[in-house]
Amino acid sequence: MMQSPFRGLGCYLTLNMMKILVVVLLLIIIILMLGMRVFFTKDGKFPNTHIGGNEEMRKRGIGCNPSQDREAQKDTKRVNTAEVVKKMIED
Repeated sequence: MMQSPFRGLGCYLTLNMMKILVVVLLLIIIILMLGMRVFFTKDGKFPNTHIGGNEEMRKRGIGCNPSQDREAQKDTKRVNTAEVVKKMIED
């Protein structure tokens, strides 16, 4: 069995436990680096990645799917399905 470098500190970590510890520490460092602006600035906000929040996309008239669908639905004629079914049955 491999000797642990932490054995002299009064604790015994197996090789698998050391691997898990290294991975957890790396994940913490990565998360802190990814969120540096959000965590450590006064007005830290996540960047707006929504299509509607992009000025160039708005200039070109490109929006997100729900908003474009909403605009398209404004121009369509509403159909009462119950009336259409009654007419089909009567004919």
